[in-house]
Amino acid sequence: MEMIKYKDNVEAIDALRSKYSDLVSEINKKIYGQDQVVKEVVISIFSRGHCLLIGVPGLAKTLLVTTIAEVLGLKNKRIQFTPDLMPSDIIGTEILAEDRQFKFVKGPIFANFILADEINRTPPKTQAALLEAMQERSVTAAGIEYRLDEPFFVMATQNPIEQEGTYPLPEAQLDRFMFNIIVDYPSYKDELTVVKNTTIDKEFDLKQVLSSEEIVFFQGLIRKVPINDNVLEYAVKLVNKTRADSEFAPEITKKYLHWGAGPRASQFLVIGAKTHAILSGKYSPDIEDVKAVAKIILRHRLIKNYKAEADGISIDDIIDELLKS
Repeated sequence: MEMIKYKDNVEAIDALRSKYSDLVSEINKKIYGQDQVVKEVVISIFSRGHCLLIGVPGLAKTLLVTTIAEVLGLKNKRIQFTPDLMPSDIIGTEILAEDRQFKFVKGPIFANFILADEINRTPPKTQAALLEAMQERSVTAAGIEYRLDEPFFVMATQNPIEQEGTYPLPEAQLDRFMFNIIVDYPSYKDELTVVKNTTIDKEFDLKQVLSSEEIVFFQGLIRKVPINDNVLEYAVKLVNKTRADSEFAPEITKKYLHWGAGPRASQFLVIGAKTHAILSGKYSPDIEDVKAVAKIILRHRLIKNYKAEADGISIDDIIDELLKS
């Protein structure tokens, strides 16, 4: 592994910021009108987290993943999740080789960047195989543990409108994803640009901005970023506000939430705020950085009760109120 040297952490942070700027300008050659989504995905990569992308078909979710992987110079694999997909189709399988010895043939999970397309279309057993690899960053086959290459990043997609024949991810497995990002329709102006540039014979020459060694280095750097106690306390208090039995729980939580977020949400809020701060030109996160990542971290960790459903209150509405209170 190549040695990456900077004079100090400040110089390294400035280098990361410069690389991020180059990264975004390269991605924007192919992806239009999804600036916020691109920023959130990049934040989760540098935070060493995984992403769940929710969006209707045709919003370039797959193109986004392959473009980011190309610009980052990462080996990427796409797994199309279907009802008949088996765990061995993801992890790999043992075969009897010509020398009559069993040999492990690695599956598509052995890449840096995995696109798990329509993860809710496959049975829980197969979902669990992917989610175990995400958590442990290793795979066990026939009693032997195989480490996955770093950096390792999973981006799973879900289609929110077509729910027939799907297997919704259980809350415990949703919790493995750092971010839940909603990909919305582009604006009229952005859609014009998309159609204009994708209906002609146009080649995109993307250059690699980062190496995998640099990504691992910058992931470690993010964890060294200092955070003030008041910001740390704000993040933990915000998560506590989502639990109805907490001393910090406001009225809206007691009224509308059946279940709140766990300690992993607090950890992700702090790491996500650190990365957001660095990419936004700061050297330490403040409360605004925690607020900036709160929705994408909390929205898949809170469970509404029947009263919230009856009153037409969404999870995002509840998070907005918690951020105001």
